[in-house]
Amino acid sequence: MASMKVHITFPEEKIKDPVIYQIGKEYNVITNIRKADVTEKTGWVDLELTGDPKEIERAVQGLKNKGVIVDPIERNIIE
Repeated sequence: MASMKVHITFPEEKIKDPVIYQIGKEYNVITNIRKADVTEKTGWVDLELTGDPKEIERAVQGLKNKGVIVDPIERNIIE
């Protein structure tokens, strides 16, 4: 299995959306929250995604499509 760590920033209108839960259900990846700071107006999460490399890439694109900002913490997928 491969893993990738990403930093997700939530705009105010996305704070209450269960984006991480949805990604875990929609893609064949394991989501693991490593750090987070969420308030009523802003939020960020350091998230580890584990699974097949192609599925991880699909999940990252899925996060972006849901309107959150995704920045890699580790540039490459680690196997």
